[in-house]
Amino acid sequence: MATTEGIDTMTRRGKAAVITGAGRNIGRAVALQLAADGFDVVINGSSNRDACEAVAAQARALGVEALVAMADVGERDACLGLAAKAIAHFGAIDVLVNNAALRPQRPFLEISEADFRRVMGVDLEAAVWLAQACLPKMVERGWGRIVNFTGMNAIQGHAGRATISVAKHGVWGLTKALAKEFGANGITINAISPGPIAGDDEASGAVTYRMASVAHVPAGRMGTPDEVAAVVRMLASDAGAYVNGQMLAVNGGGTM
Repeated sequence: MATTEGIDTMTRRGKAAVITGAGRNIGRAVALQLAADGFDVVINGSSNRDACEAVAAQARALGVEALVAMADVGERDACLGLAAKAIAHFGAIDVLVNNAALRPQRPFLEISEADFRRVMGVDLEAAVWLAQACLPKMVERGWGRIVNFTGMNAIQGHAGRATISVAKHGVWGLTKALAKEFGANGITINAISPGPIAGDDEASGAVTYRMASVAHVPAGRMGTPDEVAAVVRMLASDAGAYVNGQMLAVNGGGTM
């Protein structure tokens, strides 16, 4: 459960965060943790509005403002529209969490051009266009946080997940490049690499993949969305101001 213990929420008042893919799992946990810390939140999803509205209602119960902004972030125009709506409502976006992702399992020789471009759009290009839209106001205010999501696919290859590995390596490169370009503006850009994280309402194939991954995790279990959200919380706080251009592995020791 989200908690404000140890965080001065008053320093977060007047700051807003966009979380993509926030209707469930890690995205939901991140949105609620940031809301508990005093951030107004923009809850993004691509199709399940009811789930996003439920998260927004939980965020409002924590005393902040929550805006639901449905958009398919795999499309550049949708990304720009999402950012424009959020900035028009809150004045600026101070924290951008690029969480939305596709994780298809498919043999490399069966990947079509459409398959490849779809994963690139959601897993990589969305982070590019949303950062480009949100950074000007961060620069103007002299404060900002961008948290991207990579994953174990960006650290070590996985058979059947070539498209994801390519996209997530790209996110890691983007993170480092932006950290160097905007670090002098009071902005940090970091990446989180989750290991197998327990989720809900997912296809059996995803569950099987996560269960197999646990065999390589010294902790001997899956992580929880709240454990990932706790790292986002730190990065979004003033306590994370000197952490920049890093990829933080939250995987129970699955990679070292």
